[in-house]
Amino acid sequence: MAVYMILEADVHAPEAYEKYKQAAPQYVARHGGEYCVRGGESTVFGGDWQPGRVVMLKFPSRAAYDAFMDDPDYRPWREKREAMTTIKKWVVIDGV
Repeated sequence: MAVYMILEADVHAPEAYEKYKQAAPQYVARHGGEYCVRGGESTVFGGDWQPGRVVMLKFPSRAAYDAFMDDPDYRPWREKREAMTTIKKWVVIDGV
C-alpha cells in the first residue's frame, strides 16, 4: 500500500533551505518516492488552519518510507532541514 508523508514547514533559513531542496530529491527517488506537492499556493476551505509550506511525498510502501528516513546518506540533510524549519509531519497509509 502507498504511504504518503505530509508535512507543513515553517522555514527559518530560506537560503539554506534552497540547498536542501536541491539535494533531497535524489534520496526520495532512491527509495521509490515521488513528490506530489512541493510548496505552492493553498486555500483553506474550513477551520482556522493557516498552513505554511506544504510538502507531500508518496512512497510505494511503509518499508520504502522507513528506508528513506533511515538512509545514512540522507541523514545529514534531514538534520539540516530539521534545524532550519519547524515542521508538523504525518504519515498516511493508503487504505483504498
